Amino acid sequence: MSRFTAKTLLALIVMGYVLMLASPAMAQTPAAPAEGAAAAASHAVFLDSAGAKALGGAIGAGLVIMGGAKGISQIGSSAVESIARQPEVAGQVNTAMIITAAMIEGATLFGVIVALLAVIG
Repeated sequence: MSRFTAKTLLALIVMGYVLMLASPAMAQTPAAPAEGAAAAASHAVFLDSAGAKALGGAIGAGLVIMGGAKGISQIGSSAVESIARQPEVAGQVNTAMIITAAMIEGATLFGVIVALLAVIG
């Protein structure tokens, strides 16, 4: 990855986190006119329990996806390297790689479902 794309990717990730954390503050319901400004200031909450659950589920699902992607990429990298070193065992390495990647993908799917169920439950 070139240096420009790495910096751009990092800037987009940071901007995404900032926007993700700022959105609950922007979504606050306005206070009723009868309550006044002092009452509205005392009821201001940055992140209520439903928002915290949604944020936790979203962050958890994202971390699970990143972990699964990292694992599958390491499997692919190691498989290509081992096939390059010993081309005669390419079939065995390929079979083992596909089975291991499928197991990681299954665990990743399970983790995403658990993280998203945390939002609902």
